[in-house]
Amino acid sequence: MKPARALAEALRTGVLVLDGGLSNQLEAQGCDLSDALWSARLLADGPEQIEAAHTAYVRAGARVLISSGYQATFEGFAERGMDRKETAGLFARSVELARAAGERTGEEVWVAASVGPYGAMLADGSEYRGRYGLSVRELEAFHRPRIEALAEAGPDVLALETVPDMEEAEALLRAAEGCGVPVWLSYTVDGGRTRAGQDLAEAFAVAAGNEQVVAVGVNCCDPAGARDAVALAVAVTGRPGVVYPNSGERWDAAAHDWHGGSTFDPARATDWATAGARLIGGCCRVGPRVIEDVDAALSTYRV
Repeated sequence: MKPARALAEALRTGVLVLDGGLSNQLEAQGCDLSDALWSARLLADGPEQIEAAHTAYVRAGARVLISSGYQATFEGFAERGMDRKETAGLFARSVELARAAGERTGEEVWVAASVGPYGAMLADGSEYRGRYGLSVRELEAFHRPRIEALAEAGPDVLALETVPDMEEAEALLRAAEGCGVPVWLSYTVDGGRTRAGQDLAEAFAVAAGNEQVVAVGVNCCDPAGARDAVALAVAVTGRPGVVYPNSGERWDAAAHDWHGGSTFDPARATDWATAGARLIGGCCRVGPRVIEDVDAALSTYRV
């Protein structure tokens, strides 16, 4: 069941806690994510595992769940022999599984349907570089069918997330235009710029004045730079901020492994809220125990 309030309305009254990394929780449950489809494979092979992971985050305090569709695409599932109707059914399942986790726990939970970048489909780490050699029009054509299928599933919002450059952000916003579902736009950034090296103020400005956008910010980035980035997003767009950094470890795309230690400090969540963030959580390698601490830190800000 959908929440009684629209997400945009809830954001006007306080902060909502997001979940953490879905993949790390699935791995903690014993799932093998070595497939090119990553966690999206379990939409077909282990949906109960996805629902269990979502449920763990709701019990940790998350009130917005990001679906398991980040790496789910028509092209990716076609390589596994699935036709477009079957794939659209899996997109719908990704929303249904997150919705079911809220119902299982009896909590009011908003569902964000994940729309990952083009680079996620390539499964080679290129979402951390951007600049795929495709035009805005070509990227829009890639994203539109998936966005339309996800919108039909009835999520509360589309999470246009881990976007590495402003051209893809423009394409995603064009593809989502008229789909009937609000969106948030979240860049992955490094050193105060997009992963493609663009000025962040210019990148956030892509969403300025777009009434479909309910929040703008950053995800899958170093926690240390998140506050300044989300404050800039709010200043440029006038929209609530969204921030969900990764653990601070570094992903080695060639080795398919993380390096370094975690620098994610849940106490920073209050700084992010003060900077204008109204959707706050974690991304890769941030698990339910950390989200519990984020929830506790935000006790005076929560909806």
